[in-house]
Amino acid sequence: MPPRPDHPVPPTSGIPQPGLVAETFTVLRRRRGALAGATVRVVGLSGLAGLLVTAAVFALAWPVFTRMRNQRIWYHQVEDPYLHDPTDLVLVALGTLPLFLLLLGTGGAALQAVCSRAVAEESAEAATTARKNLSGDPVPGRLRPVLAVYALRGLIVWPLPLLVAFVADRLTGYHLDTPEPLQRGSWPHTLVETSPAVAVFVAVLLRLALTLAPAAAAAGLGPRAAVRRSWSLTWTRAGAPRVLALALPLAALTAGVFRLVVQFALPLRPLVRGLVEQATGNFFAAYYAGVLAPVIVGVLVTAAVTLPVTCTAFAVLHDRLRVPRTTPRSAGDAADPTTRHACSAPGPRPE
Repeated sequence: MPPRPDHPVPPTSGIPQPGLVAETFTVLRRRRGALAGATVRVVGLSGLAGLLVTAAVFALAWPVFTRMRNQRIWYHQVEDPYLHDPTDLVLVALGTLPLFLLLLGTGGAALQAVCSRAVAEESAEAATTARKNLSGDPVPGRLRPVLAVYALRGLIVWPLPLLVAFVADRLTGYHLDTPEPLQRGSWPHTLVETSPAVAVFVAVLLRLALTLAPAAAAAGLGPRAAVRRSWSLTWTRAGAPRVLALALPLAALTAGVFRLVVQFALPLRPLVRGLVEQATGNFFAAYYAGVLAPVIVGVLVTAAVTLPVTCTAFAVLHDRLRVPRTTPRSAGDAADPTTRHACSAPGPRPE
């Protein structure tokens, strides 16, 4: 009797793997209660803390606002136009910028931890993950490693463009009473002047290569191991196109939502400006408070709308790239290695 060919054995789950977008929205739909509650808590607490930090910044900058007001009154008395210099305000804002970055990073890390936990619960490997957690392995969804990854990724990505921009400004920028080191129109001047754009391009590539690091940290890895895993998963033939195809639409969605919300919140400017000026009597403090009001609303609404989708999508992508998908035949062979031997035709074995 001639031997019969082996028939493919179906995978143990029996369910085909859905697409990345479909799986993302499946997690968002099935875990909508937990994700919505976490989003409201995180965005609400971050917004409250951000308002407190903004009030502290205005308190620190109040002498600057007072000097602006006094100079405006003096120039009005001598009937000269007054153009205020915001340099001191920019310095105060730069000094407090790390606090705002810490708030944004903490909120993003908290949502990434929640979304990664939701993806792990919906994954087909939930039972295996639970057994590993009971055996003492790292628990998915921890906040501290994700927050450490945000800080480590920032230290990797942003120092290069900031340093290059500073050096280029020193060499090619306009500085009063300072001779220019490079002659305008020369090729060294052109190279130095365009170097910040190149540095930003390199920073964007690094940022894309480390996009999956928070999801890897939420899955239980340490900060450095998560960064290495994101780098190794992204720079592959399958990883790079998927990361790029996911990051670009999400970035466009975030920018579009932010712009739309800010435009709708523009009527808050005169309202906030009038309230602050009436309460403090300082036009400049009221002016900058009115400028910031739509931006703050835009940041909070954009975070509430886009962060759950973004964090869930990258958690799903990390899970797919981390776990190789087996074909039905290989899955069946791996599940029962004796099936093929039992169905094979009897006969002498090859030496």
